[in-house]
Amino acid sequence: MVSPPPAAEARAPLRVGPAQRPLMGSQGRHGSPRDGGPGEGEGGEARKLQEGRVVRGKRKKGKGKAGARQGGRGSGEEGKSGPAAKEAAGPGVEAGEKAGPGPEGAAGGSVEERARRTVEGDEGSAGAGKEAKGRDDGKEEERRVTAGRQEDARPGRTQGRGGQAWSRNTGAGGAAMAAAAEEEAAAAAREPPSRPASGPALWRLPEELLLLICSYLDMRALGRLAQVCRWLRRFTSCDLLWRRIARASLNSGFTRLGTDLMASVPVKERVKVSQNWRLGRCREGILLKWKCSQMPWMQLEGDSLYVSQANFILAYQFRPDGASLNRRPLGVFAGHDEDVCHFVLANSHIISAGGDGKIGVHKIHSTFTAKYSAHEQEVNCVDCKGGIIVSGSRDRTAKVWSLASGRLGQCLHTIQTEDRVWSIAVSPLLSSFVTGTACCGHFSPLRIWDLNRKCIMEWEEPHDSTLYCLQTDGNHLLATGSSYYGVVRLWDRRQRACLHAFPLTSAPLSSPVYCLRFTTKHLYAALSYNLHVLDFQNP
Repeated sequence: MVSPPPAAEARAPLRVGPAQRPLMGSQGRHGSPRDGGPGEGEGGEARKLQEGRVVRGKRKKGKGKAGARQGGRGSGEEGKSGPAAKEAAGPGVEAGEKAGPGPEGAAGGSVEERARRTVEGDEGSAGAGKEAKGRDDGKEEERRVTAGRQEDARPGRTQGRGGQAWSRNTGAGGAAMAAAAEEEAAAAAREPPSRPASGPALWRLPEELLLLICSYLDMRALGRLAQVCRWLRRFTSCDLLWRRIARASLNSGFTRLGTDLMASVPVKERVKVSQNWRLGRCREGILLKWKCSQMPWMQLEGDSLYVSQANFILAYQFRPDGASLNRRPLGVFAGHDEDVCHFVLANSHIISAGGDGKIGVHKIHSTFTAKYSAHEQEVNCVDCKGGIIVSGSRDRTAKVWSLASGRLGQCLHTIQTEDRVWSIAVSPLLSSFVTGTACCGHFSPLRIWDLNRKCIMEWEEPHDSTLYCLQTDGNHLLATGSSYYGVVRLWDRRQRACLHAFPLTSAPLSSPVYCLRFTTKHLYAALSYNLHVLDFQNP
């Protein structure tokens, strides 16, 4: 007979220790260890399963048969074999089989040894699973830590005593990121703004219809609308929206007929500068100085300034700012026997009036010069438009002449002004002209005449002083220069009162304003010793 296996007391006790603690996150995914649930982790469940198998093996002790000595691969004392026994024993048996025969050789060892191997196999499987999970948890935790460090390295808000502060990147990497951000911002600024996706339904209308609606807005409403967004700022800068406002403004570059004389300059910018003319905001400066007293006259042509000194006419070029000159003249024109009192530029010609009572005609780009007798005394003023020349003299007359080559020097009309004529200008419509006289009698010094020799409008000078010069923008603005204290006055044809007065000299250096000219940005006034400029663009 086969002796029974040694008593349980003699065997080495089967001890299942606590599961190996994983690298990180020992409490599992959810819950606490006291719950006995998932909080104990997968190692706790495996330990309970192993303990249950050991208890079942002890209960079945003594019921095994001789098949145990014959190499049966059952579980416990039964000596069961086959897949059922393997399934009951668990993955530990399979691990034992793969490990090869034990110390008892081919017989496969005793029941206790098999039980021990079963428990050790289950424990090894559970431990391997726990170790693998621990490694996975450790890698996951390491990835979270690395991601957290990278997130901390990014520029973000950090807490401080005074509140929140923005952290900044330093070094070459931070400089490169800043340069890239600046390039992106510059590229975004260069891109034309897109129409806003949200907002009132009015902004989603076709641009043609929106232009028609906005054309009824005044200057202030358009300015407020331009502050809503970048797209509306670009949209409200359209010249079509500002033309109507510009034609009603002072010195905006539009004639009474609507002709744009400054098409290269945005209309909105001209309207802005026009408000400085209306309000009298400007900055004064001096362009030229003369050593001795002169009676200068001047004209503007593009970026050139023509000014008379004695019996010569000199041409200077403006610098880009329009408020200074290149001191070396571009050209010199001569022909009168006495001082040049007045001249104008018309059709590449210089039409000049001299103290010798003659009118001269000079071609700017050639040496052609012609002159003829015009008045009995000195010719104080002259103007030319559309092939018509008008002149005013100390002999108290104003005359109309033709510039045509076949009729050069032929007088068309003579008008008795009853006073010495110091200034004259032809209307752009060629239907009338205006005269400024010496104010020596009971006649208004500023009068408008039609070509039929009839006075159609007149103004009173507020200080009863002589008007030496005047100029119009062809629409609403008139500028006049008086004989005392170098006073320049601005007038609006729609009003009877003077808009603004600019005294350019004081009592000890009192001088008449012999000539004045203006653009949409600057006004130039020639006095006895200086050539002054009033800058309305940068007041």
